[in-house]
Amino acid sequence: MSLDITPVTAPGRQVIQRYGGGGFRIAGISFLSSVLVMAESSVAWPVTRPADITLESLQPLFADEFPVGIVLIGCGAKFTAPPKDLRAGLKAQGAVLEWMDTGAACRTLNVLLNEERQVMAALIAVD
Repeated sequence: MSLDITPVTAPGRQVIQRYGGGGFRIAGISFLSSVLVMAESSVAWPVTRPADITLESLQPLFADEFPVGIVLIGCGAKFTAPPKDLRAGLKAQGAVLEWMDTGAACRTLNVLLNEERQVMAALIAVD
């Protein structure tokens, strides 16, 4: 006997199906790069190191009409401290920063999407 344990999500949700090997599979689309994951779309993101994560590099997250509540940052394979002033800068834009390694950020994003939370993510690709 087998059981399907795939969570039921609303159509269009950017559920992460796979990560690693330098990329991601999100809602059926493969990316061979870091990604920005918004409410209803995901796009390639040129950032490859945590030190390169800036408010400017995250601006595409704020371009949609959807409000941003939580911004998950997947900083790569290992946890590193966030760049100075990033948390305050996001707070000024009405967002809360949650900084973690990429694997944890992928899993957390899927859970929060299932809970219909206002969440977006910036994920550095890992091998």
